[in-house]
Amino acid sequence: METTLYLTRHGQTEWNLMKKMQGHKDSPLTQTGVRQAQWLGERLSAIPFDAVYCSSSHRAITTASIISGYRLDEIIQLDTLKEINMGLWEGQHIEQIAQDFTTSFSHFFHKPHLYQPTGQGESYSELRQRTIPTIQEILEKHKGQQVLIVTHRITLKTIMSYFMNKQLHEIGTMPDIHPTALCKVTIQNNVQNVDLYGDTTHYRE
Repeated sequence: METTLYLTRHGQTEWNLMKKMQGHKDSPLTQTGVRQAQWLGERLSAIPFDAVYCSSSHRAITTASIISGYRLDEIIQLDTLKEINMGLWEGQHIEQIAQDFTTSFSHFFHKPHLYQPTGQGESYSELRQRTIPTIQEILEKHKGQQVLIVTHRITLKTIMSYFMNKQLHEIGTMPDIHPTALCKVTIQNNVQNVDLYGDTTHYRE
């Protein structure tokens, strides 16, 4: 009995284009972001999902709806799948953050085990503590089924680090995950296999 998780990041947003940090704050999908979700939806159109889960952030909800064709009331929205809380950085331009918080900004992307949030944000360890139990619950609930999960860049890298048996400090060396890039994990006889990581072969431009 094989369980399959299809995991992806939301489509491109206005703040992605403006190079602003989002975290728990939000901005709408761009036209490109909508197209990215449509492309992935077409790629996965033959898969009969048994359930669709997503972050409770609107950019993830919109993406999940486009990919799956599910109505919003059919999509299970979870706060535990939201992006890492970036504290005071949220809504700020990346260049300014890199200038004002040089060390912690570098740690955020390259040395996650050393990263400490500015303001009321989360560490990577705290992010792991809220996301991985959710993933374990989804797997337990949907044994033998096919599930779509739509979340965020750092959250998805953290989830995939769990499936790839990587330690916290190794997350910084993992390849980036672009908007609607696809990850696929299959579980059979308690053996987890990562079939895809950050795959964007559905992109058309």
